[in-house]
Amino acid sequence: MTRAEFDAFADSYDRDLDRGLSLTGEGKEYYARGRLVAVRRALDQLGVDPARVLDYGCGTGTAAPLLREVLGARQVVGVDPSAASIERARAQHGDDGLRFITLTDFRADASFDLVFANGVFHHIPPADRAAAMGVVSAAVRPGGVLALWENNPLNPGTRWVMRRVAFDHDAVLLSPGEVRRLVAVAGLSLHRTSFHFVFPKRLSWFRGLEPALSVLPLGGQYLVLASKSLG
Repeated sequence: MTRAEFDAFADSYDRDLDRGLSLTGEGKEYYARGRLVAVRRALDQLGVDPARVLDYGCGTGTAAPLLREVLGARQVVGVDPSAASIERARAQHGDDGLRFITLTDFRADASFDLVFANGVFHHIPPADRAAAMGVVSAAVRPGGVLALWENNPLNPGTRWVMRRVAFDHDAVLLSPGEVRRLVAVAGLSLHRTSFHFVFPKRLSWFRGLEPALSVLPLGGQYLVLASKSLG
């Protein structure tokens, strides 16, 4: 999707997303918090305290307050190619600890403890994905971590939801293997791939099983966790 197309969705993004997710019985807040709780647990295991976080492909900035709340980030920088989305993010979420800039104005400087990216790469044309991952890698400090979430192409429910979301109509989903290859080519070291959000709300009593199922490609999204070497 082009920058102009995402500009057109800036005002309707949250509404469009909720329309798709309504099939699961949950709203975007459930998934946004769940992603960050999973990242928090992984970072605790790695001994990483992310004071400075980059939200790569931040859209209208809805994840930024949660990055501060759940992860304890003291500074969050959101970047996105859509100028209209960045304007909306600034209006709704901008403060001393949350800053939003367009991707064209962003300079990766290896200063971020964590780069967080959710559902971004399936909107990037396949030919441009390696370059985008290069920017992500350049933003991570030595010893820092990349937490990249993508929609699971093996989950039929995921495809069903995406068909109802206007800004996902041209998305080209990535397999976990493709993400891992992009990560490796960009010079990052893979830690793990895990799958999340297996059960919809009507089957929520089974959600206690999800940690044990995270090694199987069942969930609606998957998390690829990688880091940059210290030397």
